[in-house]
Amino acid sequence: MMLLRKPSALLSIVFLAVVVVAMIAPQLLTQRDPLEVDLSVALHAPSLDHLFGTDQTGRDVYTRVIYGAQASIGVGLIATGTALIAGLVFGTLIGLAPRWLDAILMRAVDLLLAVPEFVLALIIVAVLGPGPVNIAFAVTLSVVPVYIRLARVHTRSLRQAEFVTSARLLGIGSVRVLSRHVMPTVLARLSVLATIGVGTAILSAAGLSFLGLGVTEPAPEWGLMLSGGRNELATAWWIAVFPGLAITAVVIATSVLGRHLRRLTEEGAA
Repeated sequence: MMLLRKPSALLSIVFLAVVVVAMIAPQLLTQRDPLEVDLSVALHAPSLDHLFGTDQTGRDVYTRVIYGAQASIGVGLIATGTALIAGLVFGTLIGLAPRWLDAILMRAVDLLLAVPEFVLALIIVAVLGPGPVNIAFAVTLSVVPVYIRLARVHTRSLRQAEFVTSARLLGIGSVRVLSRHVMPTVLARLSVLATIGVGTAILSAAGLSFLGLGVTEPAPEWGLMLSGGRNELATAWWIAVFPGLAITAVVIATSVLGRHLRRLTEEGAA
């Protein structure tokens, strides 16, 4: 596979595989309890016994980073997957709509695109209230306009494609052409964007949790851990640095993998 021949892509895949293990079976990577409090070892620096040190209540930071992957990345995956499906459906329908309706709907989409994703998500959470479910919903609504626009562009170009025209000439119905030919092609192109978008969604969700709008203590979550360690940077930097590095690494890995997939897709289409 061409993707595995790229060192950066291979490294990203390996790292993301470890992250998936942390999400599904964190006990394979650590034997400690992320909620276990031990004041006798509070604010201990990184060591062999506590690889990432301990926080203000003596909880193991490494263990909390491992268990925090489920909450932090889960929101990003749910938001991206939902936005992908919604963008595919609405973008395809808009692309097939009459020009006057297409113009009206796309102006509404452009209005949402004019607002930065994080700001839009923050506004939605401010209206709906804090909580992990509302964060996932807010992040979904903030990123879905991008998928709608891309799906609409590809749909309008595919309407004139030779294989679509041939299918119609053979007497295949519009619904079947849409479901068997147009939507699968659009979905393949949106999936590449979604790979990159996962990192953005994770970053937005972590930012909202950092502001105290997501899960609450003592649940392990990377954004919340960053927030809890921001006042200890001078004396216990590890509390905030390691969850911050986890967020950064996941965002970079998904972005690198997504860009390689996009390049392969473009080369295949050329």
